[in-house]
Amino acid sequence: MTNERIMLAVLFADVSDSTRLYEQMGDTGAFGLIKDCMETLTEVTGKFGGWVVKTIGDGIMCAFQGADSAALAACEMQMRMAQRPAQRDKVTLAIRIGFHCGYVLREGREVFGDTVNIAASIASLATASHIAITAATAAQLSPDLNFRVRKLTAMPVKGKQQIIDVHEIAWQDSGTDTFVSGRSSGTLADLVEPRLTIDYRQRKFIFRESLKLGRDETNDLVIDEAMASRHHARIEKRKDHFVLIDQSTNGTYVTISGRHEIALRRSEFVLYGSGQIAFGDSPALRPDVTVIRFTCETPGQSEPA
Repeated sequence: MTNERIMLAVLFADVSDSTRLYEQMGDTGAFGLIKDCMETLTEVTGKFGGWVVKTIGDGIMCAFQGADSAALAACEMQMRMAQRPAQRDKVTLAIRIGFHCGYVLREGREVFGDTVNIAASIASLATASHIAITAATAAQLSPDLNFRVRKLTAMPVKGKQQIIDVHEIAWQDSGTDTFVSGRSSGTLADLVEPRLTIDYRQRKFIFRESLKLGRDETNDLVIDEAMASRHHARIEKRKDHFVLIDQSTNGTYVTISGRHEIALRRSEFVLYGSGQIAFGDSPALRPDVTVIRFTCETPGQSEPA
């Protein structure tokens, strides 16, 4: 049979921490659970027009006609796993998924080439219940799906000379959280990127990049406070830190939990830990002043002395 060079999305999915499953459930119980999982993944693959290239122990390799089909299948695979009831001894089954879209050599149902190697490497970077993809794959997704993608980090991939940008697809929707520059909680990004969580008006906002705050509607976070300036402040991401920069008339007041209030006037402050930010006046002087609460999670950062 002649090899055909075509563009496909190659997806790998495997059971996370299968060794633990065998230890907890025994050979028969774990094997049955994983076998049932493989059947579900195979069913979902066919539903979105893909086919199984091969199964690999506790994992599966499959191919799809395009990035969108692979993304939809990956999201449904994760949802199916999340909906499964816990087994005896509260054992739960989780999978990790990675895929890459590129040119492959296809011979029947088999596929070969660098795209397969990249997809396998990306899958190895994913953690339980997450979907990792490459930047090149993210660029091929339709807008509705690309909306769910955020960049994680650049990582070296085995066998590749160049660093590959790793992204993640958020497959869960939250009714209470709003995510900016990243739209899912409890993700692989938590391990490799700093994030700033802000609680304001009974909603939670998670930022991974810089943002602007003030009364003007063009800000990333619109502050409903008469003493706040139209363009009151901004928070910049600098490497693994978030820096609050006051640019207001009346000042910005920062309180790190357990520490004294700091007044900023045309100055800046490195955020850390958790605390609150007030706009235009100090809460100590006016208790009803508008405040936002924040938590800054920056891997490897320690609190200033």
